[in-house]
Amino acid sequence: MLQFVIAVLAGISGQVVAAFFNVPSIVFLLIFGILLGGDGLDWLHPQSLGLGLEVIVALSVALILFEGGLNLELRQLSTVSGSLRNLVTLGTLITLLGGGMAAHWLGEFPWAIAFLYAALVVVTGPTVISPLMKQVQVDRQVSSLLEGEGVLIDPVGAILAVVVLDVILNGNAAPLSVASGLLLRLGIGGGIGALGGWLLGQFLKQAKFLSEGQKNLVVLAGVWGLFGLAQSIRSESGLMTVVLAGLVLRASSIPDERLLRRFKEQLTILAVSILFVLLAADLSLASLFALGWGAGLTVLALMFIVRPLNVAVCTWNSGLNWRQKLFMCWVAPRGIVSASVASLFAILLTQRGISGGEAIKALVFLTILSTVFLQGLTARWVAEWLDITSKQATGAVIVGCNPLSLLIGRMFQERGESVVLIDTDLAACKLAEQEGLRAIASSALDTDVLEQAGLGRVGTFLALTSNGQVNQVLAQRAAEEFQPPRVLAVVPGDLSQESEPVAIATSAASSSTTSPTSPKVQPAFVPKMPLKTWNRYLDDRDVRLGETVLQEPILVEQQVHLATLIADGKLMPLLVERDGQLQVASTEVLQEGDRLLYLWHNPKSKMLKRLGGSNPNARLMPERIAEVETLPQPSVEIEQLLSKSIAAAPVAEDVEGDRPDPTVSDEIPGATLDATPDETPDAVPSEPKSETPRAAADALTSGITPEDVSEASVS
Repeated sequence: MLQFVIAVLAGISGQVVAAFFNVPSIVFLLIFGILLGGDGLDWLHPQSLGLGLEVIVALSVALILFEGGLNLELRQLSTVSGSLRNLVTLGTLITLLGGGMAAHWLGEFPWAIAFLYAALVVVTGPTVISPLMKQVQVDRQVSSLLEGEGVLIDPVGAILAVVVLDVILNGNAAPLSVASGLLLRLGIGGGIGALGGWLLGQFLKQAKFLSEGQKNLVVLAGVWGLFGLAQSIRSESGLMTVVLAGLVLRASSIPDERLLRRFKEQLTILAVSILFVLLAADLSLASLFALGWGAGLTVLALMFIVRPLNVAVCTWNSGLNWRQKLFMCWVAPRGIVSASVASLFAILLTQRGISGGEAIKALVFLTILSTVFLQGLTARWVAEWLDITSKQATGAVIVGCNPLSLLIGRMFQERGESVVLIDTDLAACKLAEQEGLRAIASSALDTDVLEQAGLGRVGTFLALTSNGQVNQVLAQRAAEEFQPPRVLAVVPGDLSQESEPVAIATSAASSSTTSPTSPKVQPAFVPKMPLKTWNRYLDDRDVRLGETVLQEPILVEQQVHLATLIADGKLMPLLVERDGQLQVASTEVLQEGDRLLYLWHNPKSKMLKRLGGSNPNARLMPERIAEVETLPQPSVEIEQLLSKSIAAAPVAEDVEGDRPDPTVSDEIPGATLDATPDETPDAVPSEPKSETPRAAADALTSGITPEDVSEASVS
């Protein structure tokens, strides 16, 4: 028991340290395992677990592969189905032949052992790929292809390795029997997995009497039951069973699927942590050094010759550009399936008296160490160098068809970026289509609709309805399901602060709970935006579209001036052009060189509108507005801003029971503050005074020091 406890503690510690340094967890899991093993502190002896080690490995691998299948999105895989099919079939053959020849000619292994090694390293590790893709955040197409390859090729590679091992143990076998053994295992595993996954999904839909925790345990028991059934019929067919069961269960659209996936992800993290520590602790460093230079050359050939050839052939005419293909050539780390199967095979070969078992295990671990350390630690830099991270994604999906969303959509579209609007109001969607925008008349709560809108390929998701609660739910779901780089939600002025969700991080406390691997949902434009009021201004043509560029040496004065205009309700920031990219304005600090596009409230009487002969269909064009470009005396404006800040600031001491204003945040600039809303569902005010003047001012003037204010006053 002590051995298992040590493995758990070391595994979770490795996960924590890896998360702190933001590197793949397998790096520290391998390091901790080796340090605790026989060549290190000699605290961990996996062989003392006996047959229990094989049981732990088998059930853990089954759980890992099921979780991988459960996380695969079939709709997204359909966009890369041709390349994925080639990687799982033709790519397997290329790696088998190339790896076998490299191990024989460079590593000087016998042909049988060389091909057994190649079969073991055919697989790419989903336990490494999936966390790596979340950290690197490459574009959706590449990540889907790599994750799909990692999950689907694992059972194929493991079964192929078993077939090769059978040939080694039983002597020369006829090619027909080898092929039939491979296909039989795939067929049995696939059939049991598909049927079992469907039955499990139907049961979960009907079992409303079960709690969510009980449903999760039912799935866990069902997965292991299907795995055991397939294994009892044909050895190693259970791996394909659990992958297919996960795929079918995901496609069944069971209730609270996200909770199930979260539970399985936690179990998988625990299983991976324990397995890698145990298997690494059982590794002999002496066996690694005994391999010689030939083993190192074998691994290098696998990484720099076999893998690029594999990708080049399998992605021919796929639509992937050379940057995406080059990244796929570089990222192919091996993981837990290779390690676990190699450890079991080493035991079997040793028991049969066949030499090479420990050597092949050492070579597989050398491959894992090399690919994980070289490729895993450099994947982020390579992706940024190739410019294929999702942060460079453009285009927008906007929920809500209203005057403001139409204006923002046109501004994105005029730059050549794709824009899709979603609204349940058919008439509003038709109006958007008349403006030349693509619109989908459906509910954005449906992930199929978001997939149809192309959310997985765009850079911005904006929830822009008049219902703040709906906006928050939509933004949170988009962030969890599709993870676009920028996720924003409008918080209308009629939404009370008590109903603001944790997802919208406007303070250090809430942002600290946001997962670093998922995009943070931000409030769009300004906190508690008077959306209905500005839509009315657009309908009445009481606005102008302005633009201004922030620049030194007047950057501080511009920030203060803009903050004051926002606080007075005269200006509403819409979009920010930064480094050539157009982004929806939020509460982040404006920087030097930013081009701000904004709405300027320009009220006119009906008589003036008629006399001016304004065209109701005329589109707003960006212009420089004198009231914004002309900066007032800095001292006057700073005094106004400071007076508002002082009025809203908490008292220094608790006098006569007075308490500090809980709505004032001193944690980070731009924290959302309470104020009297300027609009309610029943009444619309004539002037859109900002509900959060200090929030708007802080968001734009964050970083202004007393020295800056002093210098501005002197000037």
